[in-house]
Amino acid sequence: MAKRAYNFSAGPGVLPESVLREVQEEMLDYRGHGLSVMEMSHRSPVYQGIIDDAINRVKRLMKIGDDYEVLFLQGGASTQFLMIPMNFCQEGKVANYINTGAWSTKAIAEAKKIGKEVHVAATSEDKDFTYIPKEFNLSENPAYLHITTNNTIRGTEYKHIPELPAGVPIIADMSSNIFSKPLDFKRFDVIYAGAQKNMGPAGVTLVVIKKEMLKTINKNIPTMLDYSIHASKGSMFNTPPTFAIYVVGKVLNWIEEMGGLEAIEKRNIKKADYMFNIFDSSDFFRGTVVPEDRSLMNIPFRLPSEELEKKFLKEATESGFLNIKGHRSVGGCRVSLYNSLPMRAAEDLAKFMIEFEKNNK
Repeated sequence: MAKRAYNFSAGPGVLPESVLREVQEEMLDYRGHGLSVMEMSHRSPVYQGIIDDAINRVKRLMKIGDDYEVLFLQGGASTQFLMIPMNFCQEGKVANYINTGAWSTKAIAEAKKIGKEVHVAATSEDKDFTYIPKEFNLSENPAYLHITTNNTIRGTEYKHIPELPAGVPIIADMSSNIFSKPLDFKRFDVIYAGAQKNMGPAGVTLVVIKKEMLKTINKNIPTMLDYSIHASKGSMFNTPPTFAIYVVGKVLNWIEEMGGLEAIEKRNIKKADYMFNIFDSSDFFRGTVVPEDRSLMNIPFRLPSEELEKKFLKEATESGFLNIKGHRSVGGCRVSLYNSLPMRAAEDLAKFMIEFEKNNK
């Protein structure tokens, strides 16, 4: 069998090798049922067991109870940018956002497109989104405050959940750091995350909603965009992305077997420190984020020149370190250290970077 490369992609991201092997083993015959999960009716008792298992694992990892609905939807986080204001920004209310980069910028734009009044409560645009705003100002009559807890392109991450006045819901896009560390998930009224960065394969989006929020949904929303419809049908109003949900369940099981979110966070800190220690001891590799707001998941950096960056990326790829090129909108380099990335990958990349610096200074 060919050696697996080290995949530092920002998404779709790396998956645990043990999960891929389990999926491979069950591909033709899921546990003696004589067919693949991809061929299985989503209405069957067998598949109901698969999705129920995934839902229960989400609740255990988040330490939330039956006052939350766990949904598996389609359309990625980009569809959630539309669904959030459509469902939860009522007449006379204002949608509030903290703008920390490309994805929150897009969420703001979607709310405006459907005619919602939008207020930017804080932004870090003044310094190219290289930090997380520590203060914010809500509008009058806020419908909610929306934050992006981790910024895949710019490499910033919230370390503290904003404190809000009573009665103001907090909604979070957690696409790129979901299940990467313990959080007080009960502080959030709505959480959503595209699976393909840190939780599973592309094609399914996790949405976790406090049931009280479902009572506030606007009327006359198109059926497929109404959270209450999906909740009432157990994520099966239409055929869900069955295979992707199945794999997500296996990834969540892997997290639990690794020791849960506390153990995962320790691994993630250690992996990120391989990068941060280089930035903090070198003027050759330069991190682009203020240290206190550095993401554990997505780490952008620059070299002294674009010529050296091209050489570094070429040699890194040739050495089996894949997908380190920075996002096209910002350039430079970026490594994504998602939960499933092996510790050895971060360690070996750090050694490669140190050697590259020695040879190119």
